[in-house]
Amino acid sequence: MTLSTVLISLMKGVTTRDDDLDVWQGLIELQARVRDYVAVIGLELMLDEAEGYAYLRQRLALPNEPDLPKLVVRRQLGYSVSLLLALLRKKLAEFDAGSGDSRLILSTEQIADMMRLFLADTGNEARLVDRIESDLKKIVEMGFVRKLSGSEDRFEVRRIIKSFVDGQWLGDFERRLAEYKEKAGALESA
Repeated sequence: MTLSTVLISLMKGVTTRDDDLDVWQGLIELQARVRDYVAVIGLELMLDEAEGYAYLRQRLALPNEPDLPKLVVRRQLGYSVSLLLALLRKKLAEFDAGSGDSRLILSTEQIADMMRLFLADTGNEARLVDRIESDLKKIVEMGFVRKLSGSEDRFEVRRIIKSFVDGQWLGDFERRLAEYKEKAGALESA
């Protein structure tokens, strides 16, 4: 495996052991060279061998070092996408605590059931399901879940979600939920 192949895979997004074992093995063998290369452009390699994923993220500037332009795009997530990520992360934690299996597989209906508790009841079930499916599609594009091949409504929650949706992220999200609740209460009483 060449350094170029490994770097191109990482630059395109998350690289996992499950998606391409040859690229993964190349990454493991070449990780010191990958780290050196991406450091030049202000990135760092985030590698979790145990969970089987790797990605690049913007490196924080060192003291007395100028800030580099942002190369990795940060996405602002809407409420329902953030909620879905938080619920999937919680479900993965529960799954890990109670199961010896390594893959959490959920159906669209199971995901919709988790979301229904938190989304406003519109009275239009089809619209609610469309919204949830749209959010799920965004999360698939981000790489946090993967549609199982040969199935239209079954998804695997990928372990990389643990890296992005950590305790700090969940704390920030919980704070924003409390702010939303406070604003909603103020509007209702006005």
